[in-house]
Amino acid sequence: MTDGKIAKVELGTGGPEVGVQGLGCMGMSFAYGPTDADEARAALERALELGVTLFDTADMYGMGENEKFISPFIKAHRDEVVLATKFGISYDPAEPTKRVIRNDAPYIRQAVEGSLKRLDVDVIDLYYMHRRDVNIPIEETVGTMAELVREGKVKHLGLSEVTGGELRAAHAVHPIAAVQSEWSLFSRDIEAGVVPAVRELGVGLVPYSPLGRGFLTGSFVDADQDLTSDDFRRTMPRFTGENAAANAALLEPVRAVAEAHGASPGQIALAWVQQQASLLGLPVVPIPGTRKRSRVEENTAATRIVLTEDEWAVLEPIASKVAGERYADMSFSSAGRE
Repeated sequence: MTDGKIAKVELGTGGPEVGVQGLGCMGMSFAYGPTDADEARAALERALELGVTLFDTADMYGMGENEKFISPFIKAHRDEVVLATKFGISYDPAEPTKRVIRNDAPYIRQAVEGSLKRLDVDVIDLYYMHRRDVNIPIEETVGTMAELVREGKVKHLGLSEVTGGELRAAHAVHPIAAVQSEWSLFSRDIEAGVVPAVRELGVGLVPYSPLGRGFLTGSFVDADQDLTSDDFRRTMPRFTGENAAANAALLEPVRAVAEAHGASPGQIALAWVQQQASLLGLPVVPIPGTRKRSRVEENTAATRIVLTEDEWAVLEPIASKVAGERYADMSFSSAGRE
């Protein structure tokens, strides 16, 4: 690292080179309540200054509005950034609370053209299948995605929330650069089947929500009481009622480790995820989401924290004690099928 910038890593064998921490852009215009657009744009610029080069969005974030929001930034820095977006979750504009998973070829082609238009780019650097449609063989889905690579519309392929077996089947059709799944001190389901497959195949791992959607930072305790009515975390079982109270108590060891490092709890949570790369021998590029410059600076600084074996042991039991599922409906995630 030089000039305070984070280090770089190859995201999977043959994948793009990116900073060891990316930026999740969803909350800049979707899901987490009111936002300051000017500050969010400034956060994008500050992230790039600090060496963050992987910027993550999806077509379903605000029904395309998030892609439109980050488009000017992407265009201004096209040769410096790695742009990731996703397809697979379809919303009916007339019934926005209802979602449908689609992986069929016509939909994929419609989705990629829509993303290219909204982002105003010629090619997407990393294109993810956002969720798996179990009614369509994953080989067919990835076959269509591979056609997009051959046509020059996409450079690298990714999968989100898949099982280890699905990853292996997909990788046999076309190299997969990255798997994106929730992974944090609170969510460690993927370590059973997905992490071994990722390591075996030389695929990069992109943990989303490495800060437990902000809960691990201590920024809120009970979603119903602390967050605005339009914040979607109020629908997540871990963050409300008795579950929230029980989970808040689990943060005590995180705070203790943070105090020893002169760091924030969020930085310790991120350091834990980042350090998995060296422990497991695979590229790990978490994408904490934020819309503030100060948080970008705090998050990237976490890449320089090294946890001791004793601290690791203190943090190890937390996930097994977490109350509540990650989503109210787990059928859309790999954990719901494993």
